[in-house]
Amino acid sequence: MELRQLAVFVAVAEELSFTRAAARLSVVQSAVSAAVRTLERELGAELLIRSTHHVALSDAGRVLLPEARATLAAAQEARHAVEQQRGGLRGTIHLGILQVLRDHPVSAARVIAALHARHPGIAVEPRQAGSAVMADDVRHGRLDAAYLALPSQQAGLTLHGLSEEPMVFVCPPDHPLAGRAALTLADVAGEPFVDTPEHWGTRIFSDLAYSAAGLAREIRYEIGDLGGVAAFVQSGLGVAILPPGMIDPVASVTTVPLTDAPLFRISLAVPAGRPTGAVTRRLVETALELRDRTPTPAG
Repeated sequence: MELRQLAVFVAVAEELSFTRAAARLSVVQSAVSAAVRTLERELGAELLIRSTHHVALSDAGRVLLPEARATLAAAQEARHAVEQQRGGLRGTIHLGILQVLRDHPVSAARVIAALHARHPGIAVEPRQAGSAVMADDVRHGRLDAAYLALPSQQAGLTLHGLSEEPMVFVCPPDHPLAGRAALTLADVAGEPFVDTPEHWGTRIFSDLAYSAAGLAREIRYEIGDLGGVAAFVQSGLGVAILPPGMIDPVASVTTVPLTDAPLFRISLAVPAGRPTGAVTRRLVETALELRDRTPTPAG
């Protein structure tokens, strides 16, 4: 039994697809199939139940999966221990990051810079996507960690809270509601909204707040770019609800507090239920240290 075979098995088990596992491992699908077959032959048990359009874990596969993960994690820890003894921690982190338009106190860029200063042998490969997409990538091992804007208690994830701030109503300066001292979700529910796609954290928090209040709203424009959201609002095409830290500072818009505002939370997520490697732990430690050193807005 080889570590490579276990890594291939874990990838297929988490993706429940030979095709996706091959893409994740950057190898051809035939190599993935061959590695799993060899492992099954060596163990004398079927690990995966295959059909034309479906892959599932067998009873033996379900037993092996946590042990395989633990073995791979132990091997990685042994490698990191030797690397540290030889002069420094080395490795690559696949990190999901959020779109932030200004120097937010929990900026991933600041964390990566601090990590590089302390551990120059650690490389970070960032990937940007919606929070819901990146959460799934962390669960399935496609990302080692990710900055997420999601409510707490996410299945399969451990969330390290970094910041929270109440979201605000955003409108053009000449909008009839721009001069109000404060508003409620109900006050603005009838407005045409500009918002991000459904899998983005800003949209998720707003949708949850309106659902909890029993209110409906119209999303007239859906924009996959926070700068674009502000530009549409500035042009009078709609209004928005955004966290202050994600509003383009050069946009000509007005913000009004919401008395029942959703509380926008940013967390650093790692997988739950399996060991976190030394390199990823250093990233988390660095992020939490910077969080504690730089207080963020709170609701």
